[in-house]
Amino acid sequence: METWTLSAPCHFGTEAVLKREIQRLGYEISEVDNGRVNFIGDAEAVALANIHLRTAERIMILVGDFEAQTFDELFEGVKAIHWEDFIPKDGKFWVTKASSVNSKLFSPSDIQSIAKKAMVERMKGVYHIERFEETGNAYPVRILINKNRVMVLLDTTGTSLHKRGYRQLEVEAPISETLAAALIMLTPWKWDRILIDPFCGSGTFPIEAAMMAAHIAPGLNRHFTAESWENIIPKDIWKDVRQEAYGQIIENREVDIQGFDIDDKAVRISRKNAIAAGVDHLIHFQQRGVDKLSHKKKYGFIITNPPYGERMFDKDELPDLYRSIGEAYRSLDEWSMYLITSYEDAEKYIGRKADKNRKIYNGMIKTYYYQFLGSKPPKRINPNK
Repeated sequence: METWTLSAPCHFGTEAVLKREIQRLGYEISEVDNGRVNFIGDAEAVALANIHLRTAERIMILVGDFEAQTFDELFEGVKAIHWEDFIPKDGKFWVTKASSVNSKLFSPSDIQSIAKKAMVERMKGVYHIERFEETGNAYPVRILINKNRVMVLLDTTGTSLHKRGYRQLEVEAPISETLAAALIMLTPWKWDRILIDPFCGSGTFPIEAAMMAAHIAPGLNRHFTAESWENIIPKDIWKDVRQEAYGQIIENREVDIQGFDIDDKAVRISRKNAIAAGVDHLIHFQQRGVDKLSHKKKYGFIITNPPYGERMFDKDELPDLYRSIGEAYRSLDEWSMYLITSYEDAEKYIGRKADKNRKIYNGMIKTYYYQFLGSKPPKRINPNK
């Protein structure tokens, strides 16, 4: 089966997590850059990556990679791509997005227009027609230019992979599903450890954790653009990958995953979203402020996205809020806390310097993932040994 270079963008700062995910699927990494991981894969890899990857934003086929400092060079580079290998005569094709960083070519609209003209020119010569009706399946193209390096990509995903399909309702300023998954995967949490999110909002952290615990593939219940590309990816591949993913689900996993929020509306939204995700039986949601956070067991995890004054919280209230977080955390026995925030005084009011601190971009907001580490639990003794 033919192989391609596949490109998976991700949140800045989470590349290492995505790289591990791709390697676990069995594919070779060819390049890691800021906000992107490239790997080598075939048609089955496209389906597997779209359905299984929790931290990628989309999966794209790299169809062109060249240098261009002028629009003439861009035109010729795009025209040289063998578009006929991907787009049939009746295919609908357009440049859905163009971006440019530190490059001579910087106008997205001009890049899109010239690339489209080059695609048409190439296919006119191959298909021997002057006008394309574009009545068939969609083949969206993306162009990324960085330091004059042009990457031309065919988008297999369509709607971004963070759209799992379960988040029908949202509170203000929710964290994305892909970022939440990445942040959980940056911790040592496993399904047999306690996890609490005291600012659960739309329920994203608990739901993503429950899906991991139950081995529910994140893209299992949604559609992808490339599912209609039977000229490239046979339908049986999508069917087989989905059937295998359904067979991996663990229905009766016993976990302790909890989501709290002081806002009763947020709790109701979280419950509805958990039902849509098929994991409501694995999560306990409750209306409760962070000052009421407690648990009698040791070695649990707090993983949370508290307010940090960007959109939904008065900054004057942040000191008291973060003091409450610190007091609640200190009341727990040997717990670890992972907290994403852009609030620069978070450690000051929590009352403890984080053991680790990782810079993460939540959309366009630069945030920090503070990691307060508790002790590791003692190793369990196997009575059969």
